[in-house]
Amino acid sequence: MKLTVERIEKEEAVTVCCHDTEAAWVQNVREAALGQITVCGYKDNVLYRLRLSDIYYFEVVDGVSFFYTQKDVFTSKEKLYEFESMSARSALFRCSKSMILNADKIDYVRPSVSGRFEAVLSNGEIVIVSRKYVTELKKSLGI
Repeated sequence: MKLTVERIEKEEAVTVCCHDTEAAWVQNVREAALGQITVCGYKDNVLYRLRLSDIYYFEVVDGVSFFYTQKDVFTSKEKLYEFESMSARSALFRCSKSMILNADKIDYVRPSVSGRFEAVLSNGEIVIVSRKYVTELKKSLGI
């Protein structure tokens, strides 16, 4: 493995070049670079701290905010724009007017009707990516 560190004048950035983007060490680097960002969510009137990397997507339905993990659903007091700014430097991106999706949790994507895409997540859920945000999807997946 080769490690290169260089001094820059602008915003810091971490670039990882690897063969396997799902390798455990890549996730460790990602979490270190992001500073282990956590968010709070409620489930059954109990407050939980969740790592941003564990969240599959964040959605607002009828004014109520939800986090979705592999198996659980949590409610939140955060607004969509607050969650978006908090997750700006992570793998999460806006995929529709009311949803932010974690690109690291996408197994594969396929075209849908009217220029939209379907993202099939590693837990089997299917999320629609609006055509307005397809560019963000491609950017997040490195396409």
